[in-house]
Amino acid sequence: MRRRLKIIGWLLALLVIVILLLLSPVAYVETFCHADPEPDTYRPLISEPEFRRQEANTYLTYPEWHIVYAYDGLAETLKTGDEYGFGYISSVKDFWVADCALTRIADRHGGADSQTRMMIATIGVSFTLEMGLKAAYEETVGRVFALWRGSEKTQQDIVARDMAIDYAAFLRQTPWYKYPFQPWIDRLWAAPMEEPLRGWERRLALGGEWRAKIAYAGMIAGAVAATGEAKLTIRSVVSGLPAATLSEIPDVAVISDRTDGVLIETPRYDRFTHILAEIVRAGGTIREIAGNDEIMVSLTMPSGAAQNDLPGEVITRLPRAGFDGDRLLLSVKMADLSLLLRDRQIADPGLEHIFDF
Repeated sequence: MRRRLKIIGWLLALLVIVILLLLSPVAYVETFCHADPEPDTYRPLISEPEFRRQEANTYLTYPEWHIVYAYDGLAETLKTGDEYGFGYISSVKDFWVADCALTRIADRHGGADSQTRMMIATIGVSFTLEMGLKAAYEETVGRVFALWRGSEKTQQDIVARDMAIDYAAFLRQTPWYKYPFQPWIDRLWAAPMEEPLRGWERRLALGGEWRAKIAYAGMIAGAVAATGEAKLTIRSVVSGLPAATLSEIPDVAVISDRTDGVLIETPRYDRFTHILAEIVRAGGTIREIAGNDEIMVSLTMPSGAAQNDLPGEVITRLPRAGFDGDRLLLSVKMADLSLLLRDRQIADPGLEHIFDF
């Protein structure tokens, strides 16, 4: 009995240590990563409160995108290698490095409300736990089975690779909890068993992970249904193009033609970046987005490349997990956004994303 209590005590102590480790980056950001607000004299063109967004939000949307980019990197790794080759821990580290820098600049632009900070902390802790568990498994047990298999991937490895590529693309426009994991579980088990040890290991490891995500996704979907989903459209003011031309661009809805420009409504997320680039290519100028005159963009560039002659303020530069290159987060005035879009094509390296509000 005494031995059993001792084991329970050690397990509880281990659990406390794990919880403290998971919460420590949150505590660091909340303690050391703040800045004083700066005066804002900008008078917005979009004055209706329901269509305006807090300027700080452009910086605070990045943590979710960091997770998207992590899965991009994992998918890229699996095209030629195995799961153990991905930098799980470095990806977690860069999440919190970015969160610290972005919290500071967000504070200067009005700051985040407590609900947003709680959301970022929650996804950060979840991401840290998930990547930590994957690293612990894939860099030990997973590595052994992959090395036993040899250089030629099993059919189960190919399913894992294809799922990672599809999942990364899905996340660019749609919340992760809406992803159809079950068909991939079915494909994983239907794939021919060519190398039994690695094949069964992948079936059990990935099948278990994807089933856990199905259960967690159901919980998240229920919570979102109770609180309401995020608004999926955003309004902008564009000059230099007539309303008729703008209305011909797919997914652009013209709301009104005004003296200060044309008011349009578009989808958010990845599609938003491509729409703005198309408007600029057609000769338009982005004057305002959701009542704001500043926005964050990300650029990709080769490792070690100079970052000279860029408009705006460099917030941070991060290595891209799974890729040979860096990601640059840049805060840009709306007056410079169209110039940046003309100079930098959506490409790799090049313009990666415009972070809406």
